Amino acid sequence: MDTEITQEVLVQKRKKTTVVIIIAIAVIAIVIWLIRIFLGSSVTRAEITTAKVEIGDVENTLNASGEVLPEFEEIITSPVNASIKKVVTDAGGKVKAGQSILTLDKSASENDYAKQKFQLETKRAEIAKLKLDLDKSYFDIQSNNDIKELRIGNLKDAVENAKRLYKAGGGTREDIEQAELNLKVAMLEKKQIENEIKSKQKTMLIEEKEAEIAADIQQNDLNELERKLKLADVVATRSGVVTFVNKNIGANIKEGETLARIADLSSFKVTGSLSDTYLDQLHTGMPVIVRINDTQLKGTVSNVNPSVQNGIIYFDIQLEERNNKQLRPNMKVDVFLVTAVHTKVLRVANGAAFKGASPQDVFVINGNRAVKHSVHTGLSNFDYVEVVNGIKQGDEVITSDMSEYKNTKELNIK
Repeated sequence: MDTEITQEVLVQKRKKTTVVIIIAIAVIAIVIWLIRIFLGSSVTRAEITTAKVEIGDVENTLNASGEVLPEFEEIITSPVNASIKKVVTDAGGKVKAGQSILTLDKSASENDYAKQKFQLETKRAEIAKLKLDLDKSYFDIQSNNDIKELRIGNLKDAVENAKRLYKAGGGTREDIEQAELNLKVAMLEKKQIENEIKSKQKTMLIEEKEAEIAADIQQNDLNELERKLKLADVVATRSGVVTFVNKNIGANIKEGETLARIADLSSFKVTGSLSDTYLDQLHTGMPVIVRINDTQLKGTVSNVNPSVQNGIIYFDIQLEERNNKQLRPNMKVDVFLVTAVHTKVLRVANGAAFKGASPQDVFVINGNRAVKHSVHTGLSNFDYVEVVNGIKQGDEVITSDMSEYKNTKELNIK
């Protein structure tokens, strides 16, 4: 007779079975993990990049961006208000000194010149008339003074006559006093006229000076406008290439507005930009490496802009090879500012395997295997990483990203 299995027994058996299965899975996982660690994983040659450890120089650099610009560029602006009549030389064309670039319609400025010239002539005529009026006025005052001088002479004689008559008994004391009073009045009037003459002389000098100054100012304005009209013939002042020209025929151009740019494309410079976080490390004379595709050009920081714009500081770079064929106007380039240099040290090509922290683990190839080494690094740049210790010259290091194998000590190379 079969014995019926209770529900409790069935539950216990199921629990034991589940525990056994879980333990078996864990054991298998641990075994696989141990096999991977101790027996090693594998990679193919095509999956990795490598580099040999060598002796050389390593520069520590700050990454910046740059733009190639002509070292010498002339900006031609409109000297007068005018309109564009004709474009003679288009952008990209070569010009020589004195060659026409564009023609301006300067009729409005020429009319203004004629108007100012007429106003100046009128001013000169007014000055001449003022001098005549002043001379006449001065002459009238001087004549009055001469007349007063004659009258005073007569009055002096009248006083003497009154005194003689009084002594002879033919005159009175009142006649003498009246004659003396008339003389005093005439002398005071003469003194008044003399003061008026002095004042008139000073006034004439001031009025003439003011009129002359006003005329000289108008003359200077006229000369300046004449000079600007001559400059309105837009020509190249030096040989070069036209990099920009305003081709809007008929457009009204204001004084000072850019008409054209002429650059000397035989010599270039680089304008760099860098975050102001590194402002304390940036200084004039600092070595610079400019990268153009696979070409590297050396230079130095020639000028640092003292102002910061939106957290960016700008600086100029003077290149050693200013006429390199790779240089083009407005070309964007990579700029590396050299902050320190170590010469004749162990170095290896930079790659994704180097994360920046020191020490760090890298794989060194030994035959068909790659063995993990802990290395201390020093200076680094876009091209190289300095190796302080942990590997030696001639070792072949995997430079590609190996973070997938951070828990692996050895790798098989297929």
